[in-house]
Amino acid sequence: MTTQRQIVEHQQTQMQKVKNSGAISFNGSSPLSDDKDEEMSRSALSAFRAKEEEIERKKMEVRERVQAQLGRVEEETKRLAEIREELEALSDPMRKEVGMVRKRIDAVNRELRPLGQSCQKKDFIRREKEYKEALEAFNEKNKEKAQLLTKLMELVSESEKMRMKKLEELSKNIESIQ
Repeated sequence: MTTQRQIVEHQQTQMQKVKNSGAISFNGSSPLSDDKDEEMSRSALSAFRAKEEEIERKKMEVRERVQAQLGRVEEETKRLAEIREELEALSDPMRKEVGMVRKRIDAVNRELRPLGQSCQKKDFIRREKEYKEALEAFNEKNKEKAQLLTKLMELVSESEKMRMKKLEELSKNIESIQ
């Protein structure tokens, strides 16, 4: 590949030849010499035009490559922005349901306290019926609480799995960009 300096030197050489040939023809050279000089001028001019066209062609190629790179950069920027939005929007998808289950557990705990106190009374003979009812209600509420706690653990576990999966997807998206 020729450098810009070599192109300029070649053009200067061609122009010098054209100038020299003109000086000879004014000094009384023959018509054959004039044809030769004219041919050299055309040759120099066509060489100059060819180099100019080559320069323009290369300039267009570089411009096209730059545009292509800019297009890819814009696409990747959009992809990264979408990934960032997804990451920022990533919250617990079951937050509402988990909150409701937690509230229900708190309510059951509030109901358990008085029932537990009723079961602890020492006067079992007089209040045997009341005691049995309280014990049954206490056991039912404890069972309900255990079920709710199990459901809460499942929801939290499922939510964590979903969030980890989403984070892994986002990580893979980022890695694919690099």
